[in-house]
Amino acid sequence: MGSSFVVWLFDLAARLPLRALHRLGAILGWATYRLSGRYAARLRENLGREWQGRSPAEFRKMLNACIAEAGKGLLELPWVWRRPLQQVTASVRACHGWEHVDAAIARGKGFLFLTPHLGCFEISALYAAQRMPITVLYRPPKLAWLEQVMRGGRERGQLHLARTDVSGVRALYRALKRGEAIGLLPDQVPGKGEGEWVDFFGRPAYTMTLVGRLVEASNAAVLMAYAERLPEGRGYVIRIKPLQFVPGQNIARQVNAALEETVRACPEQYLWSYNRYKVPRGVEPPAATSMEKV
Repeated sequence: MGSSFVVWLFDLAARLPLRALHRLGAILGWATYRLSGRYAARLRENLGREWQGRSPAEFRKMLNACIAEAGKGLLELPWVWRRPLQQVTASVRACHGWEHVDAAIARGKGFLFLTPHLGCFEISALYAAQRMPITVLYRPPKLAWLEQVMRGGRERGQLHLARTDVSGVRALYRALKRGEAIGLLPDQVPGKGEGEWVDFFGRPAYTMTLVGRLVEASNAAVLMAYAERLPEGRGYVIRIKPLQFVPGQNIARQVNAALEETVRACPEQYLWSYNRYKVPRGVEPPAATSMEKV
């Protein structure tokens, strides 16, 4: 499949109103759930760990919402990536906590945006990039045509992408040294030598140590941010809060604890189907834990 054809498809989908894309996305979410047993099993298992002790009716209600929201997250991508940037950022109806960004800028040491797989995580960085330079770490997809489409949708405004390799990490350090913002997906599974096993919702998850290294090297502020998807395609609300780390304690553990708190505020929009607990190639699994190797 060529990139020009994919761009054409994305442009075609982007002409639809966000409300229509979200409705179609909910249908797509259910189709994926019904057709992919592995996807469905992972979603149920990951969600079930957080929803232990709830009634079957409560679990089913949350599961149904998660299935629909996952599909919305996929079909909103053409709208976010291919619509004019000002129109995309105008869909943010409110931003709670921007004063923490202003405070971080005033410190002059740069700062980290931690944006988990929650809500429309694509729009958060674009919103920030209209107001300041921001360098965002990303993992290139395996398909070359998809990377071209992705970069075209993301590298707008003052947003710069940095690959998940040595050169990309160096770009993050340079951005912090300039007093600028950087963005990370803190719940993305890192590669060998780039993480440690830390509990996430009661189960060991290979968690990036990069956040701790960046903070220790730069004394940068850390902000947790996510864009909550509003009903009926009415747009998004961005929520930002600062993270205060306890000195001497493991930063990766503190990040995961903050992630859990953030997810619990909007659990139906977390990407529970993401293979968060996989064992990266070459990494030893945690003791006495059976996990899927990739």
